[in-house]
Parts: sequence; C-alpha cells; structure tokens
Amino acid sequence: MVDLMAQYERIKPSIDAAIQSVITNAQFINGPEVITFQEELSDYLGVKHVIPCANGTDALQIAMMGLGLQPGDEVITPSFTYIATTEVIALLGLTPVFVEVDAETFCMDPISLAKAITSKTKAIVPVHLYGQAANMEEIIRIADAHNLYVIEDNAQAIGCDYYFSSGEVSKTGTIGHIGCTSFFPSKNLGCFGDGGAMMTNDDELASTLRMIANHGQSKRYYHDQVGCNSRLDSVQAAVLRIKLQHLDSYNEARQQLAAFYDHAFQSIPNVKVPARKAYSTHVYHQYTLQVLPELRDRLHNYLSDREIPSMIYYPVPAHRQRMFSAFGSNSIELPITDNLTERVISLPMHTEMKQDQRDYIASSVQSFFNQI
Repeated sequence: MVDLMAQYERIKPSIDAAIQSVITNAQFINGPEVITFQEELSDYLGVKHVIPCANGTDALQIAMMGLGLQPGDEVITPSFTYIATTEVIALLGLTPVFVEVDAETFCMDPISLAKAITSKTKAIVPVHLYGQAANMEEIIRIADAHNLYVIEDNAQAIGCDYYFSSGEVSKTGTIGHIGCTSFFPSKNLGCFGDGGAMMTNDDELASTLRMIANHGQSKRYYHDQVGCNSRLDSVQAAVLRIKLQHLDSYNEARQQLAAFYDHAFQSIPNVKVPARKAYSTHVYHQYTLQVLPELRDRLHNYLSDREIPSMIYYPVPAHRQRMFSAFGSNSIELPITDNLTERVISLPMHTEMKQDQRDYIASSVQSFFNQI
C-alpha cells in the first residue's frame, strides 16, 4: 500500500546525516531536533503552538485531559474511523456518542452531529478521514452555539487546506481548539517509528498540554496534575524535519495519482471514485473507491491474486465493536456508516508509484469489472 523504502532511497543522504547528527550529539530525548521540528511544523501549519508527543493516540488522550473533560462527559465522534479516535474517549471514562458520516466525504455529518448534542455533551472530535477535511465551518458554528470544544483528528490529512466562505484558508488541525496528528510511518508525514503532535493557538492550553505530556510537571520534579510520559524522540524529529521539507511535493504526487485513478475508474458502472468538496483540498492518505457490497470482497481477492494490495478501511465501525457494548452502541442506527463498511476498498496510494505500476493496478480493476 505504501513504498517506504523507495521514499527513503530518494532522500537517503539527508535522512542518514540527520540521524547521525542525533547519535553524535547524544541528545536523544527533547534534544534540539525536537525543538526545531516543532517550530518548523508550526510555521508550516500557520499555528502558534505544536506540542510533540509519542503517537497520535496519545495526542488525542492528552487533548481531552488538557480540556478538563470529566468522567461521564459526552464526546461526539464519527463511528466510521480508526479505533484510536474513539478508544481514548472510553479510556478516560468519557462517554462516546457516535454519529453519522457524509456518504461522499466519509467525514462527520453536521446534521447528525447537531441532533446528538445533549446537556452532557462537552466536545466534538471530527475526523479528516482519508485526507479530506470534514465540514469544519459548519461544525465550528454548531460547537460555538453550544459552547463545545472541538478536537480535530488530523492524522490522515496533514497538509490539507480548508477554505472558509469568508475566503480565509487554514490548514486542517489548526481550526478547532486542538488538532491532533500521527507520524506513523505510513502517514503523509511519517517518521521511522511512532510519533504524534498536538496543535493549538491557545497559549494557556498549549502550556497545559506540554505539562500533561511530561508527567504533569510545570518544572522538574514539581507536578501540578496527573500527566503521562509521551515524548517524540530526537531521532524521529530529525527524520520528520527532512520529510516536512517534502510534504507538499508528497501530497502533490498523491493528488496526481488520484487524478490518474479517477480517470481510469470514473466511467465504470457501480464504482464511485472519491468525492472532492469545494471547501477542502484532498491529500489522499487513502484512495478509496465505493463498489457494490456483493463485489467488494471479490475485487479485494481478485487484486490479491494479481499481487496488488488493497485494504478495507474500516470493516467494522466503532459502534459495532465489542469494546463499546457497555455504552449500548450496538443498538445505534447509523445506516450510512454500516453501508460504507460493506462498500469501501482502498488502492495503493504513495509518493513513489511508477507508471507501469499505475497502469497495472488500473487495468486490473478495469478487467475485474469488465468480466462482471
């Protein structure tokens, strides 16, 4: 699905030098590479504060801790997402409230969101799934009307631009109270291990998030609140500094591959290529088709037989997972979400795709539907 080795080979001298520099100065934790990376990412995103941490799941957890959410508080989130988004809600004793997604963008549906708000609701977690933004202008409007926090899950959409009706443009992850991202190796901006970060324009909140991520201490050995140990190490920061320089070109390569796929598949009956909304660019963390449920698994197996990887993100939505049964989630009716789990299939999407590989994937998908 991703060719990380080919990506590494292209920037190998810079990556090797950056890693060797960390080894040489031996500042492996909170070294200068971490400080510089957070400053460079802050500049790129146009946000005041970037707080690195150990992974994207920690970022979400620390964000909820930083906002002072208490057990029993309700947090609204789409069910059609990776489990980390919803897992941390339950982990903190909060109550996940699952809502529907838009059938075209796969992102939180504002109408479903508005209907789910109660007196116990304290926060909303929109997910910019597959590389395209949720309808943030409408989500922010709803949140402001009800005095709710907004935590963006931006793990799959770093570099994505959001266009407000006023003409203002913001990077996803910088629009809500806190943005969270992951630097897992396969992400659009990925390191060579685990890593994550939080983004905010609120000075006081940034200070709180940094403190929580560092054992809750305001200064060494003085712990003001219960925190955790969640750090981005210097080697990963060094790698990310190099890759950040290429992020825009990486996303452009993904967009070019997506345009190729679109052209190849858009005329196939009963196949829906990814939608693109005017309010958002699309950075294609995944390229996800929708096909008829009775054909999806057959296509998956057909591609596998031709040694073409494909993935189903996600076969079981959060509200159908056993881990949330205590919240009565199995009784929730989310027909669009349930339908998408039977229809979606993602094709290889990465920055190093060669033309012969593109042609082979496209012709294989076409041949499958030609024989139906």
